[in-house]
Amino acid sequence: QVQLVESGGGLVQPGGSLRLSCAASGRNISIYVMGWYRQAPGKQRELVAVITTGGRTNYADSVKGRFTISRENANNTVYLQMNSLKPEDTAVYYCNARRSVAGTLRTYWGQGTQVTVSS
Repeated sequence: QVQLVESGGGLVQPGGSLRLSCAASGRNISIYVMGWYRQAPGKQRELVAVITTGGRTNYADSVKGRFTISRENANNTVYLQMNSLKPEDTAVYYCNARRSVAGTLRTYWGQGTQVTVSS
């Protein structure tokens, strides 16, 4: 089992940048596909970015070219660099870890960190 703790959220003006961190404990993240999701008020949780165990990345269309996901397995940490932030990026951002074990998908979530983009 892995525990996830997000940090780095806050209030930022449009056009600004933030870097979110997701610190893991319990297991090394090298065996997990790691992702960032977000949930805005009144909306469903959506995928923002994912990075595989091999380092391949995938992004939601709405953040392509602005956000970058990365992982440091040695530090057991995943990052989300967010640039050119827009008001519509305002949401609670959640870190996710998942892996398939004997055909069963096991998924873990952090508690979330609030990102507010506003002037």
